[in-house]
Amino acid sequence: MLEKEIINFEKTAIVGIVTQNQSEDKLNEYLDELDFLTFTAGGEVVKRFWQKMDKPNPKTFLGTGKIDEINLYVKENDISTLIFDDELTPSQQKNISKIIDCKILDRTNLILDIFAQRAETSYARTQVELAQCIYLLPRLSGLWTHLERQKGGIGMRGPGETEIETDRRIVRDRISLLKEKIKAIDKQMGTQRGNRGAMVRVALVGYTNVGKSTLMNAIGKSDVFVENKLFATLDTTVRKVVIKNLPFLLSDTVGFIRKLPTQLVDSFKSTLDEVREADLLLHVVDISHPDFEDHIESVNQTLSDIKAKDKPVLMVFNKIDAYKHLTIDEDDLMTEKTPRHFTLEEWKTTWMHRVGEENALFISAAYKENFEDFRERVYEAVRQIHITRFPYNKFLYPDYKDAIEKEEKE
Repeated sequence: MLEKEIINFEKTAIVGIVTQNQSEDKLNEYLDELDFLTFTAGGEVVKRFWQKMDKPNPKTFLGTGKIDEINLYVKENDISTLIFDDELTPSQQKNISKIIDCKILDRTNLILDIFAQRAETSYARTQVELAQCIYLLPRLSGLWTHLERQKGGIGMRGPGETEIETDRRIVRDRISLLKEKIKAIDKQMGTQRGNRGAMVRVALVGYTNVGKSTLMNAIGKSDVFVENKLFATLDTTVRKVVIKNLPFLLSDTVGFIRKLPTQLVDSFKSTLDEVREADLLLHVVDISHPDFEDHIESVNQTLSDIKAKDKPVLMVFNKIDAYKHLTIDEDDLMTEKTPRHFTLEEWKTTWMHRVGEENALFISAAYKENFEDFRERVYEAVRQIHITRFPYNKFLYPDYKDAIEKEEKE
Protein backbone atom coordinates (compact mmCIF):
# COMPACT_ATOMS: atom_id res chain seq x y z
CA MET A 1 0.00 0.00 0.00
CA LEU A 2 1.35 3.42 -0.95
CA GLU A 3 1.88 5.84 1.91
CA LYS A 4 0.23 9.22 1.60
CA GLU A 5 2.85 11.94 1.31
CA ILE A 6 2.36 14.71 3.86
CA ILE A 7 3.70 18.11 2.80
CA ASN A 8 4.47 20.45 5.69
CA PHE A 9 4.06 24.06 4.58
CA GLU A 10 5.92 26.75 6.52
CA LYS A 11 3.62 29.21 8.33
CA THR A 12 4.36 32.52 6.67
CA ALA A 13 3.27 36.17 6.88
CA ILE A 14 3.79 38.64 4.03
CA VAL A 15 4.36 42.40 4.21
CA GLY A 16 3.94 45.31 1.77
CA ILE A 17 3.55 49.08 1.75
CA VAL A 18 1.28 51.60 0.03
CA THR A 19 3.27 54.61 -1.24
CA GLN A 20 2.74 57.53 -3.62
CA ASN A 21 3.91 55.28 -6.46
CA GLN A 22 1.98 52.17 -5.38
CA SER A 23 -1.76 52.26 -4.66
CA GLU A 24 -3.63 49.86 -2.36
CA ASP A 25 -5.08 47.99 -5.38
CA LYS A 26 -1.63 47.61 -6.91
CA LEU A 27 -0.23 46.41 -3.55
CA ASN A 28 -2.98 43.75 -3.32
CA GLU A 29 -2.02 42.51 -6.82
CA TYR A 30 1.64 42.26 -5.76
CA LEU A 31 0.71 40.52 -2.48
CA ASP A 32 -1.46 38.00 -4.40
CA GLU A 33 1.59 37.25 -6.55
CA LEU A 34 3.85 37.05 -3.48
CA ASP A 35 1.31 34.63 -1.93
CA PHE A 36 1.59 32.39 -5.03
CA LEU A 37 5.41 32.66 -4.96
CA THR A 38 5.36 31.62 -1.28
CA PHE A 39 3.13 28.62 -2.08
CA THR A 40 5.50 27.64 -4.91
CA ALA A 41 8.44 27.79 -2.46
CA GLY A 42 6.61 25.61 0.08
CA GLY A 43 5.01 28.16 2.40
CA GLU A 44 1.45 28.89 3.51
CA VAL A 45 0.52 32.55 3.93
CA VAL A 46 -1.63 32.94 7.07
CA LYS A 47 -1.52 36.73 7.43
CA ARG A 48 -0.89 39.87 5.35
CA PHE A 49 0.41 43.13 6.81
CA TRP A 50 0.57 46.48 5.05
CA GLN A 51 1.18 50.10 5.94
CA LYS A 52 0.61 53.43 4.20
CA MET A 53 3.86 55.42 4.02
CA ASP A 54 5.42 58.23 1.97
CA LYS A 55 8.57 56.12 1.59
CA PRO A 56 10.04 53.05 3.33
CA ASN A 57 11.71 53.58 6.70
CA PRO A 58 15.49 53.38 6.00
CA LYS A 59 16.09 51.50 9.29
CA THR A 60 13.27 48.96 9.51
CA PHE A 61 11.34 49.42 6.20
CA LEU A 62 8.07 49.83 8.21
CA GLY A 63 7.22 52.18 11.09
CA THR A 64 8.09 51.08 14.64
CA GLY A 65 4.41 50.61 15.61
CA LYS A 66 3.76 48.23 12.69
CA ILE A 67 7.00 46.31 13.40
CA ASP A 68 5.87 45.82 17.05
CA GLU A 69 2.42 44.65 15.84
CA ILE A 70 4.03 42.09 13.47
CA ASN A 71 6.44 40.95 16.22
CA LEU A 72 3.53 40.26 18.58
CA TYR A 73 1.64 38.32 15.88
CA VAL A 74 4.73 36.26 14.98
CA LYS A 75 5.25 35.26 18.65
CA GLU A 76 1.57 34.43 19.32
CA ASN A 77 1.01 32.44 16.11
CA ASP A 78 4.34 30.64 15.76
CA ILE A 79 5.16 32.19 12.35
CA SER A 80 8.43 30.80 10.97
CA THR A 81 8.99 33.15 8.00
CA LEU A 82 8.24 36.82 7.29
CA ILE A 83 8.46 37.86 3.63
CA PHE A 84 8.62 41.48 2.41
CA ASP A 85 7.31 42.33 -1.07
CA ASP A 86 10.16 44.74 -1.81
CA GLU A 87 13.91 44.20 -1.68
CA LEU A 88 15.32 44.99 1.78
CA THR A 89 18.71 46.61 2.20
CA PRO A 90 21.26 44.59 4.25
CA SER A 91 20.88 47.03 7.19
CA GLN A 92 17.05 46.85 7.11
CA GLN A 93 17.19 43.04 7.10
CA LYS A 94 19.65 43.09 10.02
CA ASN A 95 17.59 45.60 12.06
CA ILE A 96 14.31 43.71 11.54
CA SER A 97 16.01 40.41 12.51
CA LYS A 98 17.09 41.98 15.82
CA ILE A 99 13.45 42.79 16.67
CA ILE A 100 11.50 39.88 15.12
CA ASP A 101 12.72 36.38 15.92
CA CYS A 102 11.97 34.48 12.69
CA LYS A 103 13.38 34.13 9.15
CA ILE A 104 13.28 37.51 7.36
CA LEU A 105 13.16 37.27 3.57
CA ASP A 106 12.37 39.67 0.73
CA ARG A 107 10.91 39.07 -2.72
CA THR A 108 14.36 38.66 -4.32
CA ASN A 109 15.43 36.07 -1.74
CA LEU A 110 12.18 34.15 -2.27
CA ILE A 111 12.56 34.09 -6.08
CA LEU A 112 16.18 32.92 -5.71
CA ASP A 113 14.99 30.13 -3.40
CA ILE A 114 12.40 28.96 -5.97
CA PHE A 115 15.02 29.07 -8.71
CA ALA A 116 17.35 26.95 -6.54
CA GLN A 117 14.56 24.37 -6.11
CA ARG A 118 13.77 24.31 -9.83
CA ALA A 119 17.31 24.21 -11.24
CA GLU A 120 17.80 20.80 -12.86
CA THR A 121 20.91 21.07 -15.02
CA SER A 122 24.44 21.91 -13.90
CA TYR A 123 24.25 25.13 -15.92
CA ALA A 124 21.01 26.31 -14.27
CA ARG A 125 22.40 25.49 -10.81
CA THR A 126 25.58 27.49 -11.59
CA GLN A 127 23.48 30.48 -12.73
CA VAL A 128 21.32 30.39 -9.60
CA GLU A 129 24.32 29.98 -7.27
CA LEU A 130 26.00 33.02 -8.84
CA ALA A 131 22.85 35.12 -8.30
CA GLN A 132 22.62 33.87 -4.69
CA CYS A 133 26.27 34.71 -3.97
CA ILE A 134 25.89 38.25 -5.41
CA TYR A 135 22.78 38.71 -3.23
CA LEU A 136 24.48 37.25 -0.13
CA LEU A 137 27.78 39.18 -0.26
CA PRO A 138 26.59 42.53 1.24
CA ARG A 139 24.37 40.68 3.75
CA LEU A 140 27.04 38.50 5.37
CA SER A 141 27.43 40.74 8.44
CA GLY A 142 23.83 39.97 9.43
CA LEU A 143 24.76 36.29 9.79
CA TRP A 144 27.32 37.08 12.49
CA THR A 145 25.05 38.74 15.08
CA HIS A 146 26.21 36.28 17.80
CA LEU A 147 29.60 38.02 17.78
CA GLU A 148 28.03 41.37 18.70
CA ARG A 149 27.30 40.07 22.20
CA GLN A 150 31.03 39.73 22.91
CA LYS A 151 32.42 42.31 25.29
CA GLY A 152 35.39 44.50 24.42
CA GLY A 153 38.72 44.36 26.23
CA ILE A 154 42.02 42.52 26.06
CA GLY A 155 41.87 39.48 23.79
CA MET A 156 38.33 40.28 22.64
CA ARG A 157 38.99 42.84 19.91
CA GLY A 158 38.04 42.17 16.29
CA PRO A 159 37.80 38.39 15.80
CA GLY A 160 34.22 38.71 14.50
CA GLU A 161 35.17 41.21 11.83
CA THR A 162 38.09 39.00 10.81
CA GLU A 163 35.76 36.02 10.41
CA ILE A 164 33.31 38.08 8.35
CA GLU A 165 36.14 39.30 6.12
CA THR A 166 37.30 35.70 5.63
CA ASP A 167 33.77 34.73 4.60
CA ARG A 168 33.51 37.71 2.26
CA ARG A 169 36.74 36.67 0.57
CA ILE A 170 35.43 33.09 0.19
CA VAL A 171 32.20 34.37 -1.40
CA ARG A 172 34.10 36.77 -3.71
CA ASP A 173 36.36 33.91 -4.83
CA ARG A 174 33.30 31.73 -5.40
CA ILE A 175 31.67 34.50 -7.51
CA SER A 176 34.84 34.78 -9.65
CA LEU A 177 34.92 31.00 -10.10
CA LEU A 178 31.23 30.81 -11.05
CA LYS A 179 31.61 33.70 -13.53
CA GLU A 180 34.50 31.87 -15.22
CA LYS A 181 32.44 28.66 -15.31
CA ILE A 182 29.45 30.49 -16.83
CA LYS A 183 31.72 32.20 -19.38
CA ALA A 184 32.95 28.78 -20.52
CA ILE A 185 29.38 27.41 -20.71
CA ASP A 186 28.21 30.56 -22.57
CA LYS A 187 30.91 29.93 -25.17
CA GLN A 188 29.79 26.30 -25.46
CA MET A 189 26.10 27.32 -25.76
CA GLY A 190 27.02 29.91 -28.41
CA THR A 191 28.76 27.16 -30.41
CA GLN A 192 25.68 24.94 -30.04
CA ARG A 193 23.44 27.74 -31.31
CA GLY A 194 25.83 28.28 -34.23
CA ASN A 195 25.71 24.57 -35.09
CA ARG A 196 21.95 24.70 -35.53
CA GLY A 197 22.46 26.05 -38.99
CA ALA A 198 20.24 28.55 -40.73
CA MET A 199 16.89 27.21 -39.44
CA VAL A 200 14.40 29.87 -38.35
CA ARG A 201 14.43 30.27 -34.55
CA VAL A 202 11.21 30.96 -32.66
CA ALA A 203 11.22 31.71 -28.91
CA LEU A 204 8.29 31.53 -26.49
CA VAL A 205 8.43 34.47 -24.09
CA GLY A 206 6.01 35.70 -21.48
CA TYR A 207 5.21 36.12 -17.82
CA THR A 208 5.66 33.11 -15.56
CA ASN A 209 2.79 30.57 -15.40
CA VAL A 210 1.03 31.71 -18.62
CA GLY A 211 1.19 28.32 -20.35
CA LYS A 212 4.40 28.55 -22.44
CA SER A 213 5.45 24.95 -21.69
CA THR A 214 1.90 23.66 -22.35
CA LEU A 215 1.99 25.43 -25.72
CA MET A 216 5.47 24.00 -26.38
CA ASN A 217 4.16 20.49 -25.69
CA ALA A 218 1.06 21.03 -27.85
CA ILE A 219 2.86 22.43 -30.91
CA GLY A 220 6.13 20.48 -30.65
CA LYS A 221 4.87 17.14 -29.35
CA SER A 222 7.47 17.56 -26.58
CA ASP A 223 7.40 16.42 -22.98
CA VAL A 224 8.39 19.61 -21.13
CA PHE A 225 7.57 19.70 -17.40
CA VAL A 226 4.29 21.56 -16.78
CA GLU A 227 2.85 22.57 -13.40
CA ASN A 228 0.48 25.27 -12.15
CA LYS A 229 3.24 26.96 -10.18
CA LEU A 230 5.55 29.88 -10.85
CA PHE A 231 8.88 29.16 -12.60
CA ALA A 232 8.09 25.50 -13.42
CA THR A 233 10.52 25.96 -16.35
CA LEU A 234 14.04 27.13 -15.59
CA ASP A 235 16.18 25.38 -18.19
CA THR A 236 15.69 26.46 -21.80
CA THR A 237 14.27 23.66 -23.95
CA VAL A 238 14.85 23.78 -27.73
CA ARG A 239 12.88 21.47 -30.05
CA LYS A 240 12.73 21.07 -33.81
CA VAL A 241 9.12 21.59 -34.89
CA VAL A 242 7.59 20.91 -38.30
CA ILE A 243 4.30 22.50 -39.39
CA LYS A 244 3.17 20.94 -42.68
CA ASN A 245 6.63 20.48 -44.24
CA LEU A 246 8.24 23.63 -42.80
CA PRO A 247 10.85 22.96 -40.06
CA PHE A 248 11.94 25.51 -37.45
CA LEU A 249 13.42 25.60 -33.93
CA LEU A 250 11.15 26.43 -30.99
CA SER A 251 12.61 27.33 -27.59
CA ASP A 252 10.79 27.53 -24.25
CA THR A 253 12.46 30.09 -21.96
CA VAL A 254 12.29 31.03 -18.28
CA GLY A 255 9.22 33.15 -17.43
CA PHE A 256 9.53 36.81 -16.45
CA ILE A 257 8.01 38.40 -13.33
CA ARG A 258 7.41 41.90 -11.98
CA LYS A 259 10.27 43.21 -9.81
CA LEU A 260 12.61 40.60 -11.35
CA PRO A 261 15.92 40.74 -9.42
CA THR A 262 18.65 42.35 -11.54
CA GLN A 263 21.22 39.72 -10.51
CA LEU A 264 18.94 37.06 -12.02
CA VAL A 265 18.80 38.86 -15.37
CA ASP A 266 22.63 39.08 -15.31
CA SER A 267 23.08 35.42 -14.26
CA PHE A 268 20.63 34.09 -16.85
CA LYS A 269 22.35 35.92 -19.72
CA SER A 270 22.90 32.77 -21.78
CA THR A 271 19.32 31.55 -21.25
CA LEU A 272 18.08 34.94 -22.44
CA ASP A 273 20.46 34.75 -25.43
CA GLU A 274 17.92 32.28 -26.89
CA VAL A 275 15.48 35.20 -26.93
CA ARG A 276 18.06 37.69 -28.22
CA GLU A 277 19.04 35.43 -31.13
CA ALA A 278 15.50 34.37 -32.06
CA ASP A 279 14.03 35.44 -35.44
CA LEU A 280 10.46 35.51 -34.12
CA LEU A 281 9.02 35.89 -30.61
CA LEU A 282 5.72 34.32 -29.53
CA HIS A 283 4.66 36.51 -26.60
CA VAL A 284 2.30 34.28 -24.61
CA VAL A 285 -0.22 36.06 -22.34
CA ASP A 286 -2.59 34.53 -19.76
CA ILE A 287 -5.72 36.48 -20.71
CA SER A 288 -7.66 34.90 -17.82
CA HIS A 289 -5.41 36.73 -15.30
CA PRO A 290 -6.95 40.04 -14.15
CA ASP A 291 -3.58 41.85 -14.40
CA PHE A 292 -2.53 40.53 -17.81
CA GLU A 293 -1.94 44.06 -19.17
CA ASP A 294 0.63 44.70 -16.40
CA HIS A 295 2.23 41.35 -17.24
CA ILE A 296 2.59 42.41 -20.91
CA GLU A 297 4.21 45.68 -19.82
CA SER A 298 6.60 43.83 -17.49
CA VAL A 299 7.67 41.38 -20.24
CA ASN A 300 8.14 44.24 -22.74
CA GLN A 301 10.32 46.05 -20.20
CA THR A 302 12.51 42.96 -19.68
CA LEU A 303 12.75 42.46 -23.47
CA SER A 304 13.84 46.08 -23.73
CA ASP A 305 16.46 45.54 -20.97
CA ILE A 306 17.98 42.57 -22.84
CA LYS A 307 17.81 44.48 -26.18
CA ALA A 308 15.28 42.16 -27.83
CA LYS A 309 12.41 44.64 -28.23
CA ASP A 310 12.72 45.21 -31.99
CA LYS A 311 12.04 41.61 -33.08
CA PRO A 312 8.88 40.52 -34.91
CA VAL A 313 6.31 39.44 -32.30
CA LEU A 314 3.09 37.43 -32.40
CA MET A 315 0.85 38.08 -29.38
CA VAL A 316 -0.67 34.77 -28.24
CA PHE A 317 -3.51 35.27 -25.76
CA ASN A 318 -3.74 31.90 -24.02
CA LYS A 319 -6.25 30.33 -21.57
CA ILE A 320 -9.37 31.69 -23.29
CA ASP A 321 -11.18 28.66 -21.80
CA ALA A 322 -10.57 30.09 -18.29
CA TYR A 323 -11.43 33.73 -19.14
CA LYS A 324 -14.24 35.17 -17.01
CA HIS A 325 -15.41 38.77 -17.00
CA LEU A 326 -17.38 40.71 -14.39
CA THR A 327 -21.00 41.47 -15.22
CA ILE A 328 -23.24 44.46 -14.45
CA ASP A 329 -26.96 43.97 -13.82
CA GLU A 330 -29.25 45.79 -16.25
CA ASP A 331 -30.85 47.83 -13.45
CA ASP A 332 -27.43 48.73 -11.92
CA LEU A 333 -26.82 52.35 -12.88
CA MET A 334 -24.06 53.01 -10.33
CA THR A 335 -21.35 50.52 -11.29
CA GLU A 336 -18.91 51.95 -13.81
CA LYS A 337 -17.78 49.65 -16.62
CA THR A 338 -14.07 48.83 -16.42
CA PRO A 339 -11.76 46.54 -18.47
CA ARG A 340 -12.64 43.78 -15.95
CA HIS A 341 -16.15 43.79 -17.49
CA PHE A 342 -14.94 43.36 -21.10
CA THR A 343 -15.83 40.20 -23.00
CA LEU A 344 -13.20 38.67 -25.28
CA GLU A 345 -14.94 40.24 -28.28
CA GLU A 346 -14.79 43.67 -26.62
CA TRP A 347 -11.10 43.19 -25.81
CA LYS A 348 -10.45 42.53 -29.51
CA THR A 349 -11.74 46.04 -30.34
CA THR A 350 -9.39 47.77 -27.83
CA TRP A 351 -5.61 48.27 -28.25
CA MET A 352 -5.46 44.60 -29.34
CA HIS A 353 -7.07 45.71 -32.60
CA ARG A 354 -4.03 47.93 -33.26
CA VAL A 355 -1.72 44.92 -32.89
CA GLY A 356 -3.44 43.61 -36.02
CA GLU A 357 -5.64 40.57 -36.52
CA GLU A 358 -2.72 38.63 -37.96
CA ASN A 359 -0.50 39.39 -34.95
CA ALA A 360 -3.02 38.73 -32.14
CA LEU A 361 -4.14 35.14 -31.61
CA PHE A 362 -6.64 33.88 -29.03
CA ILE A 363 -6.15 30.23 -28.09
CA SER A 364 -6.33 27.61 -25.35
CA ALA A 365 -3.12 25.54 -25.40
CA ALA A 366 -4.52 23.03 -22.89
CA TYR A 367 -7.70 22.32 -24.91
CA LYS A 368 -6.27 23.23 -28.36
CA GLU A 369 -9.01 25.81 -29.07
CA ASN A 370 -8.35 27.89 -32.24
CA PHE A 371 -5.20 25.81 -32.67
CA GLU A 372 -5.46 25.50 -36.44
CA ASP A 373 -5.49 29.33 -36.75
CA PHE A 374 -2.45 29.47 -34.47
CA ARG A 375 -0.53 26.90 -36.55
CA GLU A 376 -1.41 28.75 -39.76
CA ARG A 377 -0.25 32.12 -38.40
CA VAL A 378 3.04 30.70 -37.06
CA TYR A 379 3.62 28.83 -40.34
CA GLU A 380 3.10 32.03 -42.39
CA ALA A 381 5.38 34.10 -40.11
CA VAL A 382 8.17 31.48 -40.16
CA ARG A 383 7.74 30.98 -43.94
CA GLN A 384 8.09 34.73 -44.52
CA ILE A 385 11.39 34.81 -42.56
CA HIS A 386 12.61 31.66 -44.34
CA ILE A 387 11.92 32.82 -47.91
CA THR A 388 13.44 36.23 -47.13
CA ARG A 389 16.58 34.36 -46.12
CA PHE A 390 16.39 31.77 -48.93
CA PRO A 391 14.30 33.21 -51.82
CA TYR A 392 14.88 30.11 -53.99
CA ASN A 393 13.07 27.96 -51.36
CA LYS A 394 9.78 29.76 -51.94
CA PHE A 395 8.35 26.87 -54.01
CA LEU A 396 9.25 24.29 -51.34
CA TYR A 397 6.99 25.94 -48.78
CA PRO A 398 3.68 27.13 -50.29
CA ASP A 399 1.03 29.18 -48.47
CA TYR A 400 -0.61 27.31 -45.59
CA LYS A 401 -3.92 26.84 -47.40
CA ASP A 402 -2.08 25.62 -50.53
CA ALA A 403 -0.10 23.20 -48.36
CA ILE A 404 -3.38 21.79 -46.97
CA GLU A 405 -4.83 21.40 -50.50
CA LYS A 406 -1.63 19.66 -51.60
CA GLU A 407 -1.90 17.26 -48.65
CA GLU A 408 -5.55 16.51 -49.44
CA LYS A 409 -4.74 15.71 -53.09
CA GLU A 410 -2.00 13.36 -52.02
